[in-house]
Amino acid sequence: MENFEKVEKIIEKTGVSYEDAKKVLEENNYDMLDAIIALERQGKVVTPKEGSYTAGAGQDMENVQKFELAQRQYEKDCKKNNFKEGCRKIADFFKFIFKKSLEIEFCINKDGRCVAGVPVLVLVLLLLGFFWITLPLIVIGLFFGFSYSFTGVGKVILDVNDVCDKASQTAENIKNEFKKDNE
Repeated sequence: MENFEKVEKIIEKTGVSYEDAKKVLEENNYDMLDAIIALERQGKVVTPKEGSYTAGAGQDMENVQKFELAQRQYEKDCKKNNFKEGCRKIADFFKFIFKKSLEIEFCINKDGRCVAGVPVLVLVLLLLGFFWITLPLIVIGLFFGFSYSFTGVGKVILDVNDVCDKASQTAENIKNEFKKDNE
């Protein structure tokens, strides 16, 4: 039985408010019997005179209203908590991406050594802001013997570096074919 169902049962059996039922259950580690006993000791529940916990029609209607109110309050709390949790997960994701974009570096290589390196975040910002300048410069650099690689993190980076190496090799092949055609 979930905690909300236990709160519902306490409200149904004792007629206390949602807040009182939730509080007493939390104080008693969601043990229903201990919670009811605690409510009786606090004087919030009237113990039956003889026999049973049956109630008249008026008290039943009052309990139904209290139950509906408690249910609405619980649903509102759940929606609020789900929204907060969702926002927290999104913020954590963006924080992770931001951190990784600073850890991984885009290196510009010439003759096998790194001439310059910038965090991937800077590369992304340059591509977003100055796409028509940055991308052609990267492509032109391939024809002048520059190669590109990413450093910083394991296997995924190696796969991206393979693509960069293939692009450099393709540019080199095109350059060589162009030289052959001119000769």
